[in-house]
Amino acid sequence: MAISGVSRLRGGLGIAALCYVGIDYLRRISPSWHATLQPKLWFVLALAAICRAPFYPHWSTELRSVLPFLGSLLFMLVTLALEATSVHFVTALLGLDWHRTALPLPDTGQWLFLALNEKLPTVLVQVLRAPLIGLHHYLMLFLMLAFSVLFDCVKAPGLGLGARYMFTMAVGRLLRVLTFLSTILPSARPWCASARFEIPNHPHPWLQKYYVPYASDPNMIRQLLREDMSNAPIGDYPAEVIPEWGRMKFLVNILRPSSAALSGDGTSWFSTLKRTGGGCNDLIYSGHMLVAVLTAMAWTEAYPGWTSAGIWFLVLHSTQREIRERHHYSVDCIVAIYVGILLWRTINLFWSAKDQSKTLRLEQLAQIEGRLVQAAKDADLDKVREMLYELNNPVQGQNPTKQALWGFAAIVIIFSLGIGLLAFTLTADG
Repeated sequence: MAISGVSRLRGGLGIAALCYVGIDYLRRISPSWHATLQPKLWFVLALAAICRAPFYPHWSTELRSVLPFLGSLLFMLVTLALEATSVHFVTALLGLDWHRTALPLPDTGQWLFLALNEKLPTVLVQVLRAPLIGLHHYLMLFLMLAFSVLFDCVKAPGLGLGARYMFTMAVGRLLRVLTFLSTILPSARPWCASARFEIPNHPHPWLQKYYVPYASDPNMIRQLLREDMSNAPIGDYPAEVIPEWGRMKFLVNILRPSSAALSGDGTSWFSTLKRTGGGCNDLIYSGHMLVAVLTAMAWTEAYPGWTSAGIWFLVLHSTQREIRERHHYSVDCIVAIYVGILLWRTINLFWSAKDQSKTLRLEQLAQIEGRLVQAAKDADLDKVREMLYELNNPVQGQNPTKQALWGFAAIVIIFSLGIGLLAFTLTADG
């Protein structure tokens, strides 16, 4: 009976994931049904987690994963802040005039999908164009996977899985920042910067000396190669706007606000940063695809089967949509896929929590082996269950009280649901 119940719960995770993606897509084809069904689905999922929490037997194991989880969360938030600043920087550096005139790079992936539009059946083309899944869906799918630990669908601890996901995400974001800061590429959507940024038309003073004189004159490049010094004359450009940002004044050279931006309601550095909502260069590699691949890798490892295969199908669908809609070049998506896979595999090799848990269990098993064998000979099943429970729920130091575990469980559930709601709200627009 217990085994069949667990099997039904494991199968239910895939159905719940499918229902979530399907119901959220109703906003495109039937907004009224979406408005009715989505709150009910969220209520059912949250209620199931809350009702199951008191009977979850591994809270002591989760407690040991709190510090890695909080550390990974802090690391990810810091890298996201660094990424947001860097994204603004690479767009503001060249000025709006460059973004208006820079031609998109030739992309064979874009040409391929345009050709397929002419060859494939209309219905299939419409499926490829359909926005089946977005960034917030992948984040919610991972949260569902982590919460499913309450129902024994994946192995405990759920906080450990979340810590590894956030740590890998943070490392991936850092590598992404280093990549797109190294070489600035023009956007596949030339109008993007003018529509989303309020920055000067002219380039940064640094580029006025080191880039502009050599951007279009081959003879100047030859001279630069001979002398290895920048001796070209600098053109006449307007002065940079320097707002009063106090201690954050160092961000002026990074964010480069224009006088028009400062005349509006958002005069602080934070208002200037968040107004953009993303970058308008080609940011190699794709951050959206990194999230998608890490989510698919987590599902493949923790919950293999038809659901994981379906998520990989959605990853491929997202890839062709990113290219088709010119959010990214093909190279950005391809690099994001193999970087995400390699990062997940590589960090798993160095993720110490898993190996420490195995080592601790082996040590504890060696300590209780004699008592376990004796209890089995005496047919003392209660003693055997007690020792196996202690083996599966090791806690270093003093055992927490039942009241402490209940308080910890309540904090984890409320905090996790809050993060899920916040992530859904902030990323619902892509």
